Amino acid sequence: MDILEALILGIVQGITEFLPISSSGHLVLAQALMGRELGQGVTFEVMVHAGSLVSILVYFRDRIGRLLAGMWRREAAELRMAGFILLSMVPAGAIGLTLEDQIGALFSNPVFVSAALLVTGGILWSTRYAPASGSGSMTAGKAFVVGLAQAFAILPGISRSGSTMSMGAWLGLKRDELADFSFLMVLPVIGGATLLKLRDVAETGLQAGESGQLVAGFLASAVSGYFALKALIAVFKKKGLDPFAWYCWIVGVLGLVAFG
Repeated sequence: MDILEALILGIVQGITEFLPISSSGHLVLAQALMGRELGQGVTFEVMVHAGSLVSILVYFRDRIGRLLAGMWRREAAELRMAGFILLSMVPAGAIGLTLEDQIGALFSNPVFVSAALLVTGGILWSTRYAPASGSGSMTAGKAFVVGLAQAFAILPGISRSGSTMSMGAWLGLKRDELADFSFLMVLPVIGGATLLKLRDVAETGLQAGESGQLVAGFLASAVSGYFALKALIAVFKKKGLDPFAWYCWIVGVLGLVAFG
C-alpha cells in the first residue's frame, strides 16, 4: 500500500463510519476495486478506526466531559446514561464473541456486502414512516433495543449509525438525544475493538516502511470523520435519514453488477 492508497482508504473509513452508509462495506468494496487482498491489513485497520475514535472524542468532547464529570459526582441523570450505554453494548458483545469467525468471513465477500447495502437503504427509507413526534426519552428497554440494532450492524454493509438511529426513530426518541446516544454508545465498542486489534499488531509487529501509510490513514480518517459526523447530525436533525437510502441502493446495485 502506498501513501495515496492509505489516504483514500482513510477518507473512505472516516466518511462512511459516521454517515449511515456502512464503513465496513465501503472498505471491502474499495479494497476489491483496488485489487487488494480482502480481509488483510490489521495494522492499517487499527489506525483508521483509531482515527474514527478521535473524531468522536473531539466532536463530543463537551458531552463526554459532562458525562464523566456527572458520573464522578454521582449525578443520577449521567449515571443512568452510562448504564444505558453499557446495556446497549451487550448484544453486539455477545454476537461478536460467538460469531466472530463466521462474520469475519463475510468481509471477503463483496457480493454479500453489496446486497447488505441494499438492506441498509431499506432501513433508512423506512424512517419516513417512523413516528413523527420524536419526543420520547431513553429508557433501559429502548437502550437494549438500539443495542440490538448495533449488533445487526456487525455485518459488513449494514450501517451502524443508520441502524441505531433508525431504530431510535422508530422508538420515538428525541432526535438530539438519539444522535448523542448513537455515537456515545459506540465509543466503548470502537475503543475495545481497537485494543483487541492492537494485541494482534503487537504480536506481528510493523513492516518496514509502513509508518508513513499508517499516519496518513489515521489523519485522513480522523479529519474526514469529524466533518462527516458534523454533517450527518445536521442533516439528521433537519431532514432525517431517508435521503441516504438512494446512495446505498445505487452503490449496492453497482457492487452486485461489478462483483456478482
